[in-house]
Amino acid sequence: MSVRNLEHLFAPHSVAVIGASIRPHSVGATVLRNVLAGGFKGPVYPVNPKYDTLCGLRTYSGVDALPEAPGLAIICTPAQTVPGIVRQLGAAGTRAAIILSAGMGAHTGADGRTLKDAALDAARPYVLRLLGPNCVGLLVPGIGLNASFAHSDASPGRIAFVSQSGGMVTAVLDWARSRGIGFSKFISLGESADVDFGDVLDYLASDAETTSILMYMEDVRHARKFMSAARAAARSKPVLVLKAGRMPEGARAAASHTGALAGSDDVYDAAIRRAGMLRVFTTEDMFAAVETLARARTRGGERLAIMTNGGGPGVMAADALAAAGGKLAALSPATLASLDAVLPPTWSHANPVDIIGDAPAGRYCDTLDVLLKDPDNDAVLFIHAPTAIVPSADIARAVAPLATAASRNVLGCWLGGDGVAEARRIFSAAGIAAYDTPEEAISAFMQIAQYRRNQDLLMQVPPAVSVNVAEGRAAAAGVVRAVLAAGRSMLTEPEAKAVLDAYGIPVVATRTAADVDAAVQAASAIGFPVAVKILSPDITHKSDVGGVALDLDSEEAVRAAAGRMLRRLGQLKPGARLEGFTVQSMARRPQAHELIVGVASDPVFGPVILFGQGGVAVEVTADHAVGLPPLNAVLARDMVSRTRVARLLAGYRNRPPADIDAIVRVLMQVSQLVADIPELAELDINPLLADSDGVIALDARIRVELADHTACALDRLAIRPYPAELEEQIDWNGEAVLLRPIRPEDGPAHLEFFAALTPDDVRYRMFVRVRELQPSQLARFTQIDYDREMAFVATRALPGGGEQTLGVARVVADPDNIQAEFAVTVRSDLKGHGLGRILMEKLIAYCRKRGTREIVGEALPQNTRVIKLVRKLGFVVTPNPAEDSVHLSLPLD
Repeated sequence: MSVRNLEHLFAPHSVAVIGASIRPHSVGATVLRNVLAGGFKGPVYPVNPKYDTLCGLRTYSGVDALPEAPGLAIICTPAQTVPGIVRQLGAAGTRAAIILSAGMGAHTGADGRTLKDAALDAARPYVLRLLGPNCVGLLVPGIGLNASFAHSDASPGRIAFVSQSGGMVTAVLDWARSRGIGFSKFISLGESADVDFGDVLDYLASDAETTSILMYMEDVRHARKFMSAARAAARSKPVLVLKAGRMPEGARAAASHTGALAGSDDVYDAAIRRAGMLRVFTTEDMFAAVETLARARTRGGERLAIMTNGGGPGVMAADALAAAGGKLAALSPATLASLDAVLPPTWSHANPVDIIGDAPAGRYCDTLDVLLKDPDNDAVLFIHAPTAIVPSADIARAVAPLATAASRNVLGCWLGGDGVAEARRIFSAAGIAAYDTPEEAISAFMQIAQYRRNQDLLMQVPPAVSVNVAEGRAAAAGVVRAVLAAGRSMLTEPEAKAVLDAYGIPVVATRTAADVDAAVQAASAIGFPVAVKILSPDITHKSDVGGVALDLDSEEAVRAAAGRMLRRLGQLKPGARLEGFTVQSMARRPQAHELIVGVASDPVFGPVILFGQGGVAVEVTADHAVGLPPLNAVLARDMVSRTRVARLLAGYRNRPPADIDAIVRVLMQVSQLVADIPELAELDINPLLADSDGVIALDARIRVELADHTACALDRLAIRPYPAELEEQIDWNGEAVLLRPIRPEDGPAHLEFFAALTPDDVRYRMFVRVRELQPSQLARFTQIDYDREMAFVATRALPGGGEQTLGVARVVADPDNIQAEFAVTVRSDLKGHGLGRILMEKLIAYCRKRGTREIVGEALPQNTRVIKLVRKLGFVVTPNPAEDSVHLSLPLD
């Protein structure tokens, strides 16, 4: 990933249009006209050897004839000419170019490489950034830059729009212009040969002119890069995604149910959710969500109270909320009593709160005041239909101050047209989101709720090592190696269960039998009743060929069932190899639910984990959720909650709730298995029985394939898990101390560590006086993206269990890994004993190994201990009196 030289793309000092023309309807003529009409203040250089002047400007014969290296070049020439032009631009000193030319991926040279590859090769030595090819270009309205062949200009604004589709670029420009929506950046990526979503997200995340980012996405090519950039951007501003290709293309051929169920759209949905972004499904929803989120309060929660002056609109809102999976707040007895005191006896006495159509402005205010004080709701939807009793605008003026002062979200819905237009404007001017219909308002509320959920998930960067499976890891890896050495890709059922058992996943006792007699003997040894299944590497789903018999309660029943299986297999699959039978005890759990837990390999995002309702009809029920590993308890529990079967697992009638914690542990253990075994391609645990006593896997299917061990096994994961390999046990002044990367679970210990710092030490670390860490700050410190930042903590074991944090050193690298900013803090009562140096030396070694070029930091002049420490470590210390700070830098290359 890289943001290098992107400032030349978005804020150039000059622009060259290469291939400029006056030929009607040509790209070169359109681009030159747009650049000049946009109001760009810098020099514009048309380049075309056929002309002396174009549009009153001197025109140059080629790049070498230009008076200076242009800050940005827009290339409008035929595809064959582009690599040569890029090379000339790079040599001249240009560092950004937009390639509008199409067809560069189709043309190949004598060496078999495409023109797109040749252009990248030409740009690489100069770090010349390329947008496109085959794109519409970009617009930066704030500086009057229209470097595109779009048919319309864009107005200045605070929204950045990024699109892979040129058609969407022009359509959205038209749509937004008709509605008065402006943009900070408007970017067409085209084929993303160089600059892609990850690069643009990194740039826009720190762009002061951009407050929201909208993306039209068709595909992602570099999952790890995209996820890191998306998570970083979504931490600082709302990021909304309109993802094309929602409809499934049909089940993929796969050796597992999971492989068939985990369609690419499910995976993209999981990635968007995990990155803390919000997915929308129409252009109108996208821009509506921008306004909604921009006005939304930070308070979370999903319980909605509805107040209305008409029963019908309230019922419509409640119906829409239920259909969207929202929660209608329950009114407490205290709230009901307060409402009784301010409302007429005929009010609805329930949520929705119908305050009756004759309500004066005071009744609206009194009702809203009660609801805003109610601890049992998280947001209020205000619905008003116009009446002849009180002008709607008067009600809006009366209610707006209450709504703007509220700590929770208040959404307005003004039903009607001209009669409520002024009321709607009053709400909008006060910063209160206002909608035309109850359905629109509910859709907006659910967008807020989903966005908050995704933001919560964004802060979860879990460790892969969630259970102690060191011995089990070796045993499982041994099974996989043996299968691959035998030339097989499918594990037998006993082998698959051995792998699960090694990771602590409960499995039903299973034995292998070579023939019918051996199956009878195995059944007698296990004890009746038993289940018998055929064992064949050529049969993926045994029930499809009658290869499963349950509840066999005698030797005769086992013998008869095994014989029927042999005959049926010979009829349906005469060429199938039969290796015998598996015999297992029957799991007598009449109130258990059948679930599925699985793993599939996505071509973009790598391994994904699936959870849902299991059984033989799993594809028909299609009740499942997909998540990206690694998982922790919060993420695993979220996956469970997103399925319909979750409501059954919660218990009903006389059926007790299932052990959700046991299900969550299985998901975490499977996540660990994914991280540890790079050969794992597909996995099914189906059914996984779950009831109040726990879980047990009845059947398991695993497919493996050779893995490239020359690369990092974790690189196939879209999110880097906890790097356990960086843990290090040291002796510190006679005491055993563990140096390790920080984990999300370190939150409580980190709070205690912060509380042990003196006020001066807090000020030295944070440059301001802070009494306590806010939850968002704590999450930011402990839940990090290991692909971009690192925090090493020194911990010691406490006598009663748990760990105590003694010190922390952290470093955050820029997207290009050129410069990384560090900070180091040691408990105030432990300073002066060498722990800070130990942490810094580990941090420096880590940065060297990652290829970071320079470590930098800032310190207050009074922080003499840190300044003295880093000076001993080779840092250059430079006073910065203007900022009342000291700059610290350590070159590593």
